[in-house]
Amino acid sequence: MATYRCWPAEVFRQPIEENQKIMGLWQRIKRMFRAGTGAALDKIENPELVLQQTIRDMRDRVPELNNSVAQVMATERLLLKNKENLETQVVDLDSKIKASVKMGRDDIATAYIGQLQQAQIDLERTAAQVELAQSASANALKARDNYVLNMKKKTSEAMQLISAAKQAKLQEQLAQTMEGFNIGDDASTFNEMREKIERRVAAAEAKLQLGSSSVDSQMADIEREAMDIQLQDKLLSYKQQMGLLGAGSSNDAGKQIGAGSGAPATEEEILEQVIETEANEAKS
Repeated sequence: MATYRCWPAEVFRQPIEENQKIMGLWQRIKRMFRAGTGAALDKIENPELVLQQTIRDMRDRVPELNNSVAQVMATERLLLKNKENLETQVVDLDSKIKASVKMGRDDIATAYIGQLQQAQIDLERTAAQVELAQSASANALKARDNYVLNMKKKTSEAMQLISAAKQAKLQEQLAQTMEGFNIGDDASTFNEMREKIERRVAAAEAKLQLGSSSVDSQMADIEREAMDIQLQDKLLSYKQQMGLLGAGSSNDAGKQIGAGSGAPATEEEILEQVIETEANEAKS
């Protein structure tokens, strides 16, 4: 008697659960990959370039539509030409049948009648095809015109969107610039540098003031004044040696030098004194 072994349900459940875990993990990996790819595409995708490419694609399709419409219209023209030929053939066969009957050639007339019947059947079929071709041509032209109008409308909308995208980009750049000013880093830097420069200027002015009011500076002024007096005495001595100055003029010059010893005389003042002395001597 055959015996059957019963396997526990857990033996079959465990592989199924493992497969479900693997499938769930794989779905998560695919979802994560799609999410990462979508985020990367969103980051690198430029709406302006996408719209420009869409406009180019729509314009490139116009020649294809024109070729399709031209083929439909060519089929219509061929059917019309075939219909005209069949109409001419029907008229010609009718004339031949009448001529054969007049000549008493019933056999020939019968053959022409068979050809006429076939030509009439072909004419009816061609006429129906011509109607369908004319309708197809009209629909093709209408579809082409609708596509061109829709393309112009979409192109106008795309150009507006491109302009809006450029404006938005400029506004973003301006906002970033203004945000940089609002942070205050540059302003604080300017303030710090201004304070440092003002401190240096104040220190330099103080040093200059101290240097001009020092004892060394005063002594230098006294030395310059003494040197001017010596130069005036030397000039006066040369004038006396050369006989250019009289006794009275020398006293006057000495008085002028003594009177001006309180303040240093410039070269212009000395020259004026010499000219005045020579003028007085010339008058005497």
